[in-house]
Amino acid sequence: MATTASAANLGLKDAPPAPTITVTEKAAEEVKRVIAEMEAAGQIEPGTKLYLRVRVQGGGCSGFQNKLDLDTKYDEKLDHKFEFYGVDVVVDKRSMLYLAGAVVDYHVDLNKKGFTIHNPNAKSTCGCGSSYSM
Repeated sequence: MATTASAANLGLKDAPPAPTITVTEKAAEEVKRVIAEMEAAGQIEPGTKLYLRVRVQGGGCSGFQNKLDLDTKYDEKLDHKFEFYGVDVVVDKRSMLYLAGAVVDYHVDLNKKGFTIHNPNAKSTCGCGSSYSM
């Protein structure tokens, strides 16, 4: 009989959580491009460690909004850290509760260009699509 061992069963209390969010390759490439552009413009020192921070905050007309930022801070007690296509991604533990299954992507379309976060937990969105309820 085959069994699977979880991190908890193996006594690994500090094992990293399995990613509950996904960052697409296109989104990761755009993050790397933005960081390189910031370095070239002298906005940050070359080699500065930046994390893509994904978070949920209250606001908007429907209650919750997703936010993406570049952040120099990572706190192992407060954040989960993941790596997607060479980009380190951090999500605070509170936001992680709302982002299960979310996908961060980057689109270049005729009418719009930018990052999107598809959150399958959103029950409804506002008219402009920038906030949602759960």
